[in-house]
Amino acid sequence: MLVANLEPLLRLHPSDNLAVTRRAVKADEIVTLDGQSITIAEAIPANHKVAIQQIAKGQTIRKFGQPIGSAVTPISVGQWIHVQNVCIEREQAGYEFCTEIVPPPKPAEPRTFMGYRRKDGRAGTRNYIAVISTVNCSATTARYVAQELAKSDLSNYPNIDGVIPIVHKSGCAFAYNGEDHHLLNRTLAGFARHPNIAACLVLGLGCETAQAGHLQETQGLVQLSGAKRREPDDSLPMVLNIQEVGGVRKTVDRAVGVLRELLANANAVKREPIPLSELILGLQCGGSDGASGITANPALGVASDLLVAHGGGSVLAETPEVYGAEQLLLRRSVNRQVADKLLERIHWWEEYARKNNASIDNNPSYGNKQGGLTTIIEKSLGAVAKGGTAPLQAVYQFAEPITERGFTFMDTPGYDPISVTGLVAGGCQVVVFTTGRGSCFGCKPAPTIKVATNSVMYNRMRDDMDINAGSILEGASVESVGREIFESIIATASGQKTLSEQQGIGDEEFCPWMPGPIF
Repeated sequence: MLVANLEPLLRLHPSDNLAVTRRAVKADEIVTLDGQSITIAEAIPANHKVAIQQIAKGQTIRKFGQPIGSAVTPISVGQWIHVQNVCIEREQAGYEFCTEIVPPPKPAEPRTFMGYRRKDGRAGTRNYIAVISTVNCSATTARYVAQELAKSDLSNYPNIDGVIPIVHKSGCAFAYNGEDHHLLNRTLAGFARHPNIAACLVLGLGCETAQAGHLQETQGLVQLSGAKRREPDDSLPMVLNIQEVGGVRKTVDRAVGVLRELLANANAVKREPIPLSELILGLQCGGSDGASGITANPALGVASDLLVAHGGGSVLAETPEVYGAEQLLLRRSVNRQVADKLLERIHWWEEYARKNNASIDNNPSYGNKQGGLTTIIEKSLGAVAKGGTAPLQAVYQFAEPITERGFTFMDTPGYDPISVTGLVAGGCQVVVFTTGRGSCFGCKPAPTIKVATNSVMYNRMRDDMDINAGSILEGASVESVGREIFESIIATASGQKTLSEQQGIGDEEFCPWMPGPIF
């Protein structure tokens, strides 16, 4: 367990040849670390890295006790370690498989949350009505339907959280029945059948590649109505096509009429105690900085382990952002099959990058680097900490239904809206999102708890950050902040609104992954 001291520098592991700055330090400032006096050679921002040992050219640079790169020039004690003097160093040593399988201890008492019990047995944390467009050509109409329905006096339906248009930029000009088509179908179906959705209507144009009927048939969708599933031959349709109905205005009127008939049933469900074992948590980080792997991410790892100990599910994602740290997950894989699935996804991303004349090594963004992250390996080592220490039970494709409980992994891009879209389509009912630079992300239908990695940003963006993990750099323990996150997860699942929900954020963040060509 990491407990921060109050010295200006923080050494994370005995084998590290660097320390992290807890605050900005000035040139010629003399600081101490474990009794060693260090003269700072140049101004270094907070959460960045400073050499605490002489580092030769070509020597491995270590953080968290792990290699994060190598020196391209000699680096003296007190010098800033960053992009100007570090290059990527990806070790090709053999992997270890299934060597660190340590289940978290069982809790003394089972916990519950106040959720919505659906007729099919699943549990929801929110109760939304959704209008889902199959293609961008029906997106505006879907918005009109949601806006028109929202004009209804929803105050008469206090158990309904709102009406959300699920719209996107794709749905056509790709191969029929191809990979992108399957990905989109799986994603749309995941939202349509999500336990946080009480009722939904799928809205197509009529001539698109992503045919609404094809979606309905291949994914086995039937109309939802509150706590009850309607039969497939019910008079209320699951799908409307604008061209068949007769245009936008007629479709809006027809769709609003259909959905109004579902409001009473959707409102009929009430929150009730549900075992915490039925909760699936999505783990996400975005706008990471040099403090992410020290504060918010390991604290979220504590919360993840607590949820897993209660029998719940916790899902790590963002394959390009575990790149270089995948060995930590391979050691925790429950069997070789799980480990091989993860490796297959890593190799797929390497080939995907090669085909597109890109490199996964260049993943850290401008904001990541401004915040103190230098290489993808450093970023990945911090990102993996969100997953705690529980065994890795399964690896899922993007938006694939999550069926295993415990700690699992989903293959997604690192781009936050796409990654969370996949997690929610897979069944996550709550998301925890750590951020160092200050992401304003929110999601519907799954509430998103945002955790700040540092106090400066937390205080600057107080209306957007639910929890401050920056307190860890000020003396709080990772364990205590992790338990705070865990209790916030339960409260949010029980109906407490996150700050992003209070601001209405989440209508624009649905973003299916389309890795293939557009014709």
